Amino acid sequence: MRLCLLRAWLVSGLLSVLLAATVPAGESGSPNTAAAANANAACNILFAIADDWGPHAGAYGTPWVHTPAFDRVAAEGVLFRHAFTPMAKCAPSRAIVLTGRSFWQLEQAASHMSYFPAKFTVWPEVLTRASWHMGFTGKGWGPGIAVDAAGKPRLMTGKAWQKHKLQPPTQHVAANDYAANFRDFLDAAPAGAPWCFWYGCLEPHRDYEYGSGVRQSGRRPAEIDRVPEFWPDDETVRTDMLDYALEVEHADRQLGLMLQELEARGLLETTLVIVTSDHGMPFPRAKGYAYDASCRVPLAIRCPNVPAEQRGRTVDDFVSFPDLAPTILDYAGIATADSGMAEMYGQSLRPILESSNSGQIQPERTRVIVGKERTDVGRPGDVGYPIRGLRTSRYLYLCNYEPSRWPAGNPETGYPDTDGSPTKSLILQRGRVDRSDRSWQLNFGMRPAEELYDLQADPDCVRNLAMLQQSVAAELRLQLEAELQRSGDPRMTGNGSVFDGYPVTSGSGFHEAVRAGRRPPAGWINPTDFEQEPVQP
Repeated sequence: MRLCLLRAWLVSGLLSVLLAATVPAGESGSPNTAAAANANAACNILFAIADDWGPHAGAYGTPWVHTPAFDRVAAEGVLFRHAFTPMAKCAPSRAIVLTGRSFWQLEQAASHMSYFPAKFTVWPEVLTRASWHMGFTGKGWGPGIAVDAAGKPRLMTGKAWQKHKLQPPTQHVAANDYAANFRDFLDAAPAGAPWCFWYGCLEPHRDYEYGSGVRQSGRRPAEIDRVPEFWPDDETVRTDMLDYALEVEHADRQLGLMLQELEARGLLETTLVIVTSDHGMPFPRAKGYAYDASCRVPLAIRCPNVPAEQRGRTVDDFVSFPDLAPTILDYAGIATADSGMAEMYGQSLRPILESSNSGQIQPERTRVIVGKERTDVGRPGDVGYPIRGLRTSRYLYLCNYEPSRWPAGNPETGYPDTDGSPTKSLILQRGRVDRSDRSWQLNFGMRPAEELYDLQADPDCVRNLAMLQQSVAAELRLQLEAELQRSGDPRMTGNGSVFDGYPVTSGSGFHEAVRAGRRPPAGWINPTDFEQEPVQP
């Protein structure tokens, strides 16, 4: 499956919901004076984004995932405790990172396997035009097709550096030697020119080699401190989680080698290092949904030339992926007015990064918008499952605009919004035995029009309070819709069907083909995921 995706990527080449204006740098914390004095001086940039990694790292207190490189960036920089992608699927999430827009502002690019609109500029193109040495290894934007107005493939994340291979730790880990490709990129950098490198690790995207986490790490399933409440606490699930952890650790090792390379070349202190993931882990009720397990991501940023006493801060501000593009342009010394990206939704994180404080830095950053449009094929007419939601420090409110649709994709097509996995197969089998099974209902059952979760009492979002706390749900919906109206969401003007009408670049008519007895290949769905008997909503 990864090879198929990689071919597609090669062919095609934070969100901040601020209900008040962003506080200027001098009024929100204390920017260090050295950084302030060099506000217009460009630095080098290493942008590291993993594929399907949730906020599981040593720096976040996860005992069953070892991430020394990420932990180092956090210890020498800033660790964000409330970082989110607005939409938990690869292509739209990466489009948000690249444009500084949120998904409802991206037209076709709000959907998975999409055609990227030529009119939207991305920051790697801006840096390239400004004579930056720009390149990537692994995965850039995708899957989908991105061409310019003349039909020429766009270099969405710069020139590809994919030459070097290694012996992967399992049969499903990509053979890319990301760190060696980074060395080649640095060797080719023109003297005196700033550079930016996109490290797009393909891990921990599925498939996994079942049991590899146990065999290679020496850890045991019982060492996992907790299994989310929406999955069965089963040996199969725990083993699957350790297989995921093994691939996270592979990605982290390559990051560590890149940090060592920068240090050896004397470049670390002049480089902005951003480490994150495109969305949550590839498990049921995570990737492809809109819950905390879906949209909350790891984020650590190490700034150049930061005094030792300002390192290792932990920040509680709510930040989101539209914030990354303006942050990168800010540190690149490129004014947004001159970039072709003046209509970005996000705000630069520089005031937070150069503050001397921990905790809440900018008091207005207390919420973000999450949601989704089409995250995969598998429903009649290739339609999606539209959601808009508001995440605050206490609540997650979700509005499901089409609750008559199956949220994970139709049963007869294998629930394709959820990647095939041992965990998925286990839950589906439990549901076949008993459709009232709680894990099946939570992961694959139908959803009501509104969902409300009290995260203080229910961090796994399994007890819907929308009918019990209607006044809270109503207030959050008002806040959500006010911001969506302000920022031009077509769903607020009755035009939400436009998202369902956008074509997909591959897999079109998947549901119809299955119903006609022709099951197209779908490498991300296990054959046993397809329901043989009708499932009643």
